[in-house]
Amino acid sequence: MEKYGSIIAPGTLRFERSLPGPIDKVWAYLTESEKRGKWLAKGDMELFEGGKVDLYFMHQELSPLPDEIPEKYKNMEAGHHFTGTMLKVASPHLLSFTWQGGSEVTFELTEQANRVLMVITHRKLGDKKTTLLSVSAGWHNHVGILIANLEGTVPPPFWKTHTELEAIYENLI
Repeated sequence: MEKYGSIIAPGTLRFERSLPGPIDKVWAYLTESEKRGKWLAKGDMELFEGGKVDLYFMHQELSPLPDEIPEKYKNMEAGHHFTGTMLKVASPHLLSFTWQGGSEVTFELTEQANRVLMVITHRKLGDKKTTLLSVSAGWHNHVGILIANLEGTVPPPFWKTHTELEAIYENLI
């Protein structure tokens, strides 16, 4: 399993992470607004093909530790929202929906003893390096926060970590 996400095709990022199980708990953190809001974004999800997906990102609320939003992301200081469409749902193994800008995100969950392999594939991102850097650092960071929540530890500050990860991905992409 790679430590970092990778580009597997033009405009397509992939992340693999081993998470604490059980799979039903991980599925709840993907699909239930309150739990998802602890690591990614709150909002309703209609869990059927064609259903609506509302995501409300409040990055400043993902960690209790002090943090300062970088200048280039100041437009997200009060939060960020977008609406997508559910593409596939196969509980508790597969969740796929459209993302902002016409891209698509797929989560695949596979049980592995008392752990869960989560594979995130984000497609149709285009080839703009700034987008790939931001999205790579974002997913890496969000999944790290998910792992902290699943393990019951305090997640690191979102923006500080995101900035550090963007610098790492700058050398990988």
